[in-house]
Amino acid sequence: MADDTTDTKSSNQMWGGRFASGPDAIMEEINASIGFDKKLFAQDIRGSIAHATMLAHQGIISAEDKDKIVHGLNTILSEIERGNFEFSRQLEDIHMNVEARLATLIGPAAGRLHTARSRNDQVALDFRLWVKEELQKTEQMLTRLIAAFLDRAEEHAESVMPGFTHLQTAQPVTFGHHCMAYVEMFGRDRSRVRHAIEHLDESPIGAAALAGTGYPIDRHMTAKALGFREPTRNSIDTVSDRDFAIEFLSIAAIAGMHLSRLAEEIVIWSTPQFGFVRLSDAFSTGSSIMPQKKNPDAAELVRAKTGRINGSLVALLTIMKGLPLAYSKDMQEDKEQVFDAAESLELAIAAMTGMVRDMTVNTARMKAAAGSGYSTATDLADWLVREAGLPFRDAHHVTGRAVALAESKGCDLAELPLSDLQAIHPDITDKVYDVLTVEASVASRKSFGGTAPSEVRKQIAFWRARN
Repeated sequence: MADDTTDTKSSNQMWGGRFASGPDAIMEEINASIGFDKKLFAQDIRGSIAHATMLAHQGIISAEDKDKIVHGLNTILSEIERGNFEFSRQLEDIHMNVEARLATLIGPAAGRLHTARSRNDQVALDFRLWVKEELQKTEQMLTRLIAAFLDRAEEHAESVMPGFTHLQTAQPVTFGHHCMAYVEMFGRDRSRVRHAIEHLDESPIGAAALAGTGYPIDRHMTAKALGFREPTRNSIDTVSDRDFAIEFLSIAAIAGMHLSRLAEEIVIWSTPQFGFVRLSDAFSTGSSIMPQKKNPDAAELVRAKTGRINGSLVALLTIMKGLPLAYSKDMQEDKEQVFDAAESLELAIAAMTGMVRDMTVNTARMKAAAGSGYSTATDLADWLVREAGLPFRDAHHVTGRAVALAESKGCDLAELPLSDLQAIHPDITDKVYDVLTVEASVASRKSFGGTAPSEVRKQIAFWRARN
């Protein structure tokens, strides 16, 4: 007996202190998903109600049993929403927790609910419904973010700022035009969201474990009841597919990247060195030691959220990449990645929408910076092409000499005397000064999608009509 006891203790110690009861405790720990998939309770109950209703309609269960099941499920829904439901790890997941409680409430009739379905198609349905609802929420949030940018763009259609390439001053643009660049980005994100909703708008329920079912079910009925366009068309693919979750994460990663680029610009613009924008205390924090500091923490945290979202995408792609058809338990690891990414994306969009509406734009600082770095050099080259008839490459060379001269004299192009410009090229006249201001530069860019205020307003009108 002593030897046996010693062996048992040694065995238990091998599992570690948390798993004192041995392999069974480890299996429960690794197998249970109720800690996170309880988030799917509303979708699970909604799917079960639609399934029970269909079963009764097809004569597979009685109308009396259906009524008991539906009433019991609605009772459970109320209990969970009120916080009165006790979730059990021993019951593994949301499906078994709901089914066990249903049996307690209505007795043997509860056992008929799982007719003609499996947990494989049940979880596929729950998760697909959740992702669809999350995509719809994301679409609404992106619409609000776009609206915030449209308001700022309209307000600043004529506010001049430097446009950058390589983070070096390139050409003058308007702040309104810069805002509209983000409208285009987030507009593409919203289009991807809408396409994803269309792609996943098929009902998995009725695929059962992987082969369908021999019961005379009506999958079109449940699809319609659950708001899907139609049922899925292959039962093997149905239970093994997580493309809808991967597509959501892909969309979240791209949108997160756009949000991070914007966050980076806000961080840069709010520095004293730039001073283009100022965030209120609502989106900033102070320093614990430096009283003068005002840190753009909200923007920095939005920038960081992108890393979490990207990690979730890579994780789920890695989980799925080696799985044979049809269902494998590996797929239980799909939900936490999506839940976390969805929470991060929601928070990032909400914070950015608030910052866009909140920030104060320093138009005077922007305008002063717009003329730095010889930003109207291209306008001089274009003038030489139009007025002096030079080939653009020759005009580019002449302009380069003018920039070098201005740099040596420590002045802007517009401050160079006409005699100096004519020494570089004799066909330059005093009319060249009309194009060397940042306002003239911006106003001249009237090509479709250009930065001219008139074009910016056209694009604002276009987006307001479709937003």
